[in-house]
Amino acid sequence: MAEKQTHTFQTEVSQLLDLMIHSLYSNKEIFLRELVSNASDAIDKLKFETLSDDSLVEGKENLAVYIDVNKDKKTITITDNGIGMTEVEVNKNIGTIANSGTKKFLKGLDEKQAQDSNLIGQFGVGFYSAFIVADKVTLVTRKAGTKGKKGTQWTSNGKGKYSTEKVDCLDFGTSITLHIKADEAEFLDEHRLRGIISKYSDHITVPIMMIKHSEESKDIEYEAVNKANAFWTQDKADLKQEDYDEFYKSLTFDFEAPLTQLHNRVEGNLDYTSLLYIPSKAPFDMWEPKRKGGIKLYAKRVFIMEDNDELMPLYLRFVKGVIDTADLSLNVSREILQGNKVVDTIRKASVSRILKALEKMAKNKPEKYATFWKEFGMVMKEGVVEDFANKDKIAKLLRFATNKSDDATQTATLECYVKSMQKDQKAIYYITAETYESAKGSPHLEIFNQKDIEVLLLSDRVDEWMVSNFGEFDGIPLKSIAKGDLKDLDSKEEKAKKEKTAKDFDKVVEKMGKILENQVKEVKISNRLSESPSCLVADENEMGGNMERIMKSLGQDVPDTKPILEINPKHPLVKKLKTKISQDVVKVLFDQAVLSEGGQLKEPAEFVKRMNKLIK
Repeated sequence: MAEKQTHTFQTEVSQLLDLMIHSLYSNKEIFLRELVSNASDAIDKLKFETLSDDSLVEGKENLAVYIDVNKDKKTITITDNGIGMTEVEVNKNIGTIANSGTKKFLKGLDEKQAQDSNLIGQFGVGFYSAFIVADKVTLVTRKAGTKGKKGTQWTSNGKGKYSTEKVDCLDFGTSITLHIKADEAEFLDEHRLRGIISKYSDHITVPIMMIKHSEESKDIEYEAVNKANAFWTQDKADLKQEDYDEFYKSLTFDFEAPLTQLHNRVEGNLDYTSLLYIPSKAPFDMWEPKRKGGIKLYAKRVFIMEDNDELMPLYLRFVKGVIDTADLSLNVSREILQGNKVVDTIRKASVSRILKALEKMAKNKPEKYATFWKEFGMVMKEGVVEDFANKDKIAKLLRFATNKSDDATQTATLECYVKSMQKDQKAIYYITAETYESAKGSPHLEIFNQKDIEVLLLSDRVDEWMVSNFGEFDGIPLKSIAKGDLKDLDSKEEKAKKEKTAKDFDKVVEKMGKILENQVKEVKISNRLSESPSCLVADENEMGGNMERIMKSLGQDVPDTKPILEINPKHPLVKKLKTKISQDVVKVLFDQAVLSEGGQLKEPAEFVKRMNKLIK
């Protein structure tokens, strides 16, 4: 055995180790992911090299990663029969920061070889994650094909120095032994390690072996603990719908099959595979702010992250699946994305693909799309605001109930609405309310029902936010029927007639305004009511009553504004005022208007007393 040599880490490596051990990785278990990934790289390199020199494997056919736990010695050993390293390579790749052997290997390949080689690469410092859970790490390695069966042993406690020495090494490849810290003993549990492998490395194509415990046999026998087969890399022609459904269930723990899946392989400027699912049922935590993302990101079949903010916009948070890319550039750890442009490009293409699939489903399978909309319609409405670039596409996917609907089921499209608009109609009309029933029974609808004009009935909680940011569809503006005036609906004759009626009620309007001066901005004769006695209207650019109630329920500050009270001159209660102004009648008209739009009365008992007086 040669004399042991002691070396000092580069200053940057010492700083990195301190950072990594104390604060860098948010999840300690990923040390195993990193080491298994490196081992897989080493095997992939060897496989590639054997294409031109099969003597490198030294007669061994089964290339795999082995993980052994020794609870007595408190160690975990990860062994691979991959390419291995020389002493020079050990010092270069481990003693120098971010000097990845895989990265150097990739640079030495021509373009076609790089595409064919199954390498993860580009990470460089994953080995150091071992010190998150270990207070000492021993590495023994021998380069495949070297003569003399001599290898290199590398040892360090991660505190600034490391030692190397020549050792006898019968097998080629690399073995890393982690001496686990006392407070990290949980990782000495084999079931815990199997769970980590299943979570992060299940689809690495190299078998990951652990000892199979059997009461029948006393011989040491290993078994593969990962599937060693990336489902999404298989040819679509070789997969059945049942295969897709089973993989979805194993990926999401959902008991029901998905509505559909999108399986794509992209090659060109970027090289990636995506397998995205649209579930048939909304997850129970879809509205939970801290819910985990549904898309898993892999780099050459190694799990990197699961984060909707990076991989999928929030309004598509129900989408599940896998994206596997060979072009992702990472720095320090797989948790810190450096190549945002790559992720952004993949995200943009994935969103476009999902929206096209939904459009196709809506056109060709309306019953299936109805199921989708029932589960995820409210979330899709968020996209109108969040994803301006795809606003028009999303708008065509939206579904609504209208005053012409038989029930609350949302089936009407904006495209159909526009096609059925009346000749002189200048806007897409809508009304928002807390419930479908409130919207359907709103007095604001009366003139629209009378004139057979369709109105969108919006009662989902997200609707107020959506329409306030919608603007227009197909060049036609959206207009709330509870805001501003509706003079555009009347013909010249109708306008003239209503103006004459309004003049007859000038004194009534003036006196009512004084009685209600603390509650309303003004009182005016309505051109929208035909049956109800009164209603509340907001100015065109002010917050509507429903939005005001939503804001208050969320604890938000609401601007101090007053509504406009509109009265119906044809209603008996209003006609009564022309003969004699009754304060009770005036206040009843206001309270009724508040109630009809789903508001709450400040003094309900007083309202009851006034009503009792009127019916005597």
